Amino acid sequence: MKLVVIAGATATGKSALSVQLAQKIDAEIINADSLQVYRGMDIGTAKISSSERQSIPHHMLDVLDVNQDSTVAWYQDEARRIIDEIHSRGKSVVIVGGTGLYIKSVIDELNFPDTDPMVRHTLNKEAEDQGIDAMFARLERLDPAAAIAIDRANLRRIIRALEVIEITGKPFTANLPRQESVRYPNAHQFGLVMDREQLSERIDQRVNQMFEAGLVAEVQKLVAAGLLQGRTAQRALGYSQVLAHLNGELSVEAAIEETKRATRQYARRQETWFSRDSRIKWISPRQDRLEAILESL
Repeated sequence: MKLVVIAGATATGKSALSVQLAQKIDAEIINADSLQVYRGMDIGTAKISSSERQSIPHHMLDVLDVNQDSTVAWYQDEARRIIDEIHSRGKSVVIVGGTGLYIKSVIDELNFPDTDPMVRHTLNKEAEDQGIDAMFARLERLDPAAAIAIDRANLRRIIRALEVIEITGKPFTANLPRQESVRYPNAHQFGLVMDREQLSERIDQRVNQMFEAGLVAEVQKLVAAGLLQGRTAQRALGYSQVLAHLNGELSVEAAIEETKRATRQYARRQETWFSRDSRIKWISPRQDRLEAILESL
């Protein structure tokens, strides 16, 4: 029984490769994308379709309503429970996604301090008064490494990092484990890498396809159902830009271009996060990716 991780930036082809690998090693797949956990957020998250899953069981997809906020601690508990259950049936596991902190929370022994309601309330009030840019600037000053890993538009995670800093008196990243402190020491970790120009082209193509496939209609449906109220969903790539369009702040064309720009920035942050982990074996498009992974297992 194996535990394999396929990580990397958005639009590098992780989902399709994970299905191919799962078929080869008799595995089930666990999603490690923080937005694909939401029901109804399909087009804008590039969620793998039922037909593309090739009858391979996928876990941690469509498990929350959009107006719920996910947490790393919640993901850690659920993913570990699923891994142990799959392994108990004699099958392997493939974890696939681009949310580095989710992956690290599963593989390594991350211990998350409890939330402090008063600290959280104070930080939320400061965010209302000062704005998200000021809160992110504070995080950059207190913990530059965390600022690299956290989307500057994700106020909930910015506040959580600042809360941990306030509670523990240490940087948020000081609560992350050393690499030797691992829950699954035999995990095989692989990263998909592309040169910047090729990845940019793939991102542009993906965003165009999302809008052609009906991203605006998907957001309208969520708004009509009163579901786009969670902070994470409201600020998600593509969704926030479409919301700005629906509010009359952006044309469709401007929303598309802004989504492309923001996605390229996000991909660079993903690359920075994963590049810090020396355990990841990087695979380029010039290689036979599936064969390279199989040869390493």
